Formats: sequence, structure tokens, C-alpha cells
Amino acid sequence: MESDCRIPVVCCRPRVLILHVLFWGLVSLRVFGAALLGEEKTTVVKPMATPCWLLEDFVVTTECWQCNAFQSSWSACGLTGYVEKVNCTKSNRDEHKSCRSTLMEEHLFWKFEVAMLVLTMVFGILVFVRQHWLDRLASEKVRRQIESI
Repeated sequence: MESDCRIPVVCCRPRVLILHVLFWGLVSLRVFGAALLGEEKTTVVKPMATPCWLLEDFVVTTECWQCNAFQSSWSACGLTGYVEKVNCTKSNRDEHKSCRSTLMEEHLFWKFEVAMLVLTMVFGILVFVRQHWLDRLASEKVRRQIESI
């Protein structure tokens, strides 16, 4: 009688198992090695004055807008590509603060939703095809058992 294991016998061969161990070992070394090397790198950072909007209350004077080519050199534009102008209440200074655009967020949300829908359909089809394949194998097995009687 055959076992009920659904893992193909091909995957249990020693050569295949060794290849899997080597592959995942190299992937792990690559990931952890990059993390360790990244910790060792220290760059000299210029001491910058802390923005006033981190230390005190502020009022947004200009709503979030996309940076143009000239403004892209600003440090505030580097993070998201969008910036807003704020006025700090205590020091009365105008500064630029990085922000996230609602239009950009909505675009990213719908992109994610479409990707999840496509993945759901692909894996649903894979499950359907695999189930039919397993059903066919089971019916062939039953047929062979009946023929051997």
C-alpha cells in the first residue's frame, strides 16, 4: 500500500535535498552577510540643525505638493518626492517638511489591490489544476487496484 504523503518522491532524493540546503544556505549567507556588512559601514554625517517642526508645534501654510526638478535637491523632497511648507509657532520660521500625497497613496493602494487580485486568481487556478491532477491520480490508483483483483 502506498503512503498518503503528498510530497513527490523526487523531492526526497538526497541529491535534491542537498541542492535545496545549499541554495537556501547561500541565500541566507547573502542576506545576513549584507546585513552585517551594512552595520559596519559608517558614513560621516554632517551635523544638521534639527528642524523646528520636530521640536515645536507648527501650522501647515501650503498643502502637500510634488517637488519639481529644482526642488528635488532639497532634503525634504528626497524622502517622498512631496513637500509642504510649515510655519513653526514659537520660532516663527518657515520650513519645508516632507509629506505623503493622498493621490500617491490612493495610487499605491489600487496598485496593491490589483496585484492581490491577480495573485489570488493565479493561485486559485493553480489549486484547481492541482486538485484535478490529484483526483486523476487517485482514480487511476483505484482503477489499478480494482484491475489487480
